[in-house]
Amino acid sequence: MAAELTAPELIAKHRPTLDQALEAIRTRAYWSPHPEHPKAYGEHGSLDAAAGKTAFDALLGTRLDLGQAGTDDWVGGEISPYGIELGVSYPHADLDVLLPAMKAGQPAWRDAGAEVRAVVCLEILKRISDRTHEFAHAVMHTSGQAFLMAFQAGGPHAQDRGLEAVAYAYAEQVRTPESAEWSKPQGKRDPLVLTKNFTPVPRGIGLVIGCNTFPTWNGYPGLFASLATGNAVLVKPHPRAVLPLALTVRIAREVLTEAGFAADLVALAAERPGEGIAKALATRPEIRIIDYTGSTSFGDWLEANARQAQVYTEKAGVNTVIVHSTDDYKGMLSNLAFSLSLYSGQMCTTPQNLLIPREGILTDQGPKTFDEVTADLARAVDGLLGDDARANALLGAIVNPDVKARLEAAAGLGEVALASREISNPEFPDAVVRTPVIVKLDGAKPDAEAAYMSECFGPVSFAVALDSVTDAVELLRRTVREKGAMTVGAYTTDSEVERAIEEVCLEEAAQLSFNLTGGVFVNQTAAFSDFHGSGGNPAANAALCDGAFVANRFRVVEVRHQG
Repeated sequence: MAAELTAPELIAKHRPTLDQALEAIRTRAYWSPHPEHPKAYGEHGSLDAAAGKTAFDALLGTRLDLGQAGTDDWVGGEISPYGIELGVSYPHADLDVLLPAMKAGQPAWRDAGAEVRAVVCLEILKRISDRTHEFAHAVMHTSGQAFLMAFQAGGPHAQDRGLEAVAYAYAEQVRTPESAEWSKPQGKRDPLVLTKNFTPVPRGIGLVIGCNTFPTWNGYPGLFASLATGNAVLVKPHPRAVLPLALTVRIAREVLTEAGFAADLVALAAERPGEGIAKALATRPEIRIIDYTGSTSFGDWLEANARQAQVYTEKAGVNTVIVHSTDDYKGMLSNLAFSLSLYSGQMCTTPQNLLIPREGILTDQGPKTFDEVTADLARAVDGLLGDDARANALLGAIVNPDVKARLEAAAGLGEVALASREISNPEFPDAVVRTPVIVKLDGAKPDAEAAYMSECFGPVSFAVALDSVTDAVELLRRTVREKGAMTVGAYTTDSEVERAIEEVCLEEAAQLSFNLTGGVFVNQTAAFSDFHGSGGNPAANAALCDGAFVANRFRVVEVRHQG
């Protein structure tokens, strides 16, 4: 059967977008081809809000048959953090059948070349983008994100990260020319002449181990980086967040088929309740690349045991903000309040430890004591979340019972500056919605260290009183070195303090933001410009996205011909 999507057509359609993405990662300037506003959809084949909701509702209670090789059962069981039983069932794979079928499609995909692979990936992303409203509901009802965040983070922002990975993958593959004529002079003798051909070849099958909180945002970089570099990709979703990645796999398989490639180049590995297939999958010899987002303990296990694979992990860290001084006290409080509240703190980038000098800070409103800063921050959070409708739109729902348990236990760790309260969601009465808790700790007391030196994932923050900003900088260094950090924030008007904090982050490889008081927040990053993680501290061994994230997913094989 002839391909419905020819390479020339795909190149003509998507090469301009690829070129813009390549320019964006070079300049680090703002750019995105994926609209953030829900009203931007509904034309040129994309689903508007009503059609997207209808498409999502039509999925509930159905069997999502992907037509992939080796299906031996049907599995499911997702329950939305908002209380809805999704009732979607997915193919369960016999890996001894599926993995060989995936490998069988790689030679033709490899031979297609970097440009064709890139534009096929861009066609997949375009079709996902057209269904952003549908994906938004799927992300919302698996992650617990509020709808607008699910729409933006699970839709255009995730698609941006996927496209960014494709751009980096393409750039690294074309760094070496496809061929070269090599001639070495030999004096009076004829020169030595060789024709050399260079082909990027895939490592093997890539395994994407998805997370519960950001299934698409965290899943797309690895998926598209591996696919664009010639590898087949097996997607193993988190059992509570299968639907968004299953829809992604279905679209990818459709595009691959239409472009004349094997659909099994992308496949789904859903699991039975309690089956826990990730360890077995990760150590299979066919799996040569692993992308993982989740707990430190399993990330460490993968790095130690999946020895046959190139492993990329985003684990956990203890994110820190140093509060030393500010010339916009109100803006600082407002910015921090939003950062602590967004998605109930269920982001790997949310600040946890706020390090504040015991004697207080200097502000444009005069000196503020430690107690005044914490009390004012508590009021800022209360003001932000005082209206229940606004609070639901920012907080979303608690994603699992473990987060709720940590939140409830945190209040017993120190003096509570801001107590968490329960909020009802009229649209989803079964949703568990909680405001953040802020707990004051004395950094000089050894018993406080166990709290602030451990990650407490969820809407929990510690205001840590320290004797000086020097102590705060040293605690920052120790925290990043020992526990890792995805983000570091700082507020200071002192150039020497700023330099000291920056030096720590440069030495310990932590991404740093200074004096954020407006609409940019420490726990948000922009594709094509910001690096998510650094790969240089214990929180993650890779950054999204850079050259190192893609370059070891393929090798260049040289074939030489004499004459």
